Amino acid sequence: MADEKTVAIIGAGPVGLAAAAHVLERGMSPIMLEAGPEAGHAVRQWQHVQLFSPWEYNVDKAAARLLAPTGWNSPDPQSYPTGGELLDRYLTPLATRTPLRETIRTSSRVTAISRVGFDKAKKKGRAQAPFEIRYQNGKDPEMLRADAVIDVSGTWFSPNPAGGNGLPAIGEQKRADRVAYGMPDVRGADRARYAGKIVAVLGAGHSAVGTLIELVHLADEVPGTQPIWLLRGADPAKAFGGGRNDKLAARGELGSAFAALVAAGKITVETEFAATHLSQSEGRLRISAGACCEARSVVVDELIVSTGFRPDFSFLSELRLRLDPAIDAPVALAQLIDPNEHSCGTVRPHGARELAHDEPGFYLAGMKSYGRAPTFLMITGYEQVRSIAADIAGDKLAAARVELVLPETGVCTRGGVETEAGCCGGPAREDASACCVANETAKASGASGCGCS
Repeated sequence: MADEKTVAIIGAGPVGLAAAAHVLERGMSPIMLEAGPEAGHAVRQWQHVQLFSPWEYNVDKAAARLLAPTGWNSPDPQSYPTGGELLDRYLTPLATRTPLRETIRTSSRVTAISRVGFDKAKKKGRAQAPFEIRYQNGKDPEMLRADAVIDVSGTWFSPNPAGGNGLPAIGEQKRADRVAYGMPDVRGADRARYAGKIVAVLGAGHSAVGTLIELVHLADEVPGTQPIWLLRGADPAKAFGGGRNDKLAARGELGSAFAALVAAGKITVETEFAATHLSQSEGRLRISAGACCEARSVVVDELIVSTGFRPDFSFLSELRLRLDPAIDAPVALAQLIDPNEHSCGTVRPHGARELAHDEPGFYLAGMKSYGRAPTFLMITGYEQVRSIAADIAGDKLAAARVELVLPETGVCTRGGVETEAGCCGGPAREDASACCVANETAKASGASGCGCS
């Protein structure tokens, strides 16, 4: 029975809290394990950042139903929150003023998950054995058992390194005092570190673009601040996005504003720069790309690595995962989001079917489910956990049903050619297993692969 099931949820971020709300609404018992000192710990690391999706895409429906009896005022659905506003106006009330407060165990870092009485190799009877979750809370190791596990621990604390080959650049750890990752608050909390300095930003995604824009503003305020954009690719325009074609207006505006700054010469651009070495140079940091005498280099005061994130699977080694070998996402989901196939800004809604593994009752969701792909939206995670909660409760029809329509990016790259006809032609019209119109057409003709490339 659903009401007899205990569901362990790893991570108390936006999608983790939404998962707990859906599990609770299904009559099951959620237990949330959060590594940080409070819910939304990862969001606190980027609370200065404005989201490019409005409130209507950032509030989960089951969570809103939990908040309603508390007198919670729903934010304007068309306004754009910062990470701090997301915390103050939504996540913190959800974690502290609803029944979810009784389910969250903070400062509880999961160290291992297995099946009671079963190692990874043992199969017969495995699906009936409960999960054993071990975690560390600053005391002795703790353990709990659960009927199902949803891992929504995210990727924020596992950033990709500076090296263009997926490995740290040689010398990266040794020069860690001059390297930051993600999206530091260059005009706020971290202002003293970057003001008046030569700062290189490595990456081409939204984090890199947003940081470079903030550095330009900082340069206007503090003379001597010099932003340098280190781009692994050859074409800066690929980072500019869909502009007015983007249905997430703030995302389109970000790319347009960035393009204008680059065109105005406010940002020094180094293309085809795949970092290989970091070394000291007269008290500064030398960033080199290439080998020996063929190496190019720039000398800066600080380096910000904004090259994305990757999932941490270290505590899942005793579970039977089915992951795509390239992007570390569940295999069924990977074909929808693989950036080698297409670069759409959104992906069709998906749920338990695409997120399940060979370990019955275990699911990856949220940002972690996307592995190394960069196209995740918060509302996508909410749809994931709605479906997963239904699946765990045994409601297979609800688990398979799609209850979400996503905004399109307006620009899709197919084989290096951009089109403004929507994301790979837009959502599939009839085939629910297809990621887009291009994929639907490919499937209908008997072809394999996404069909977008």
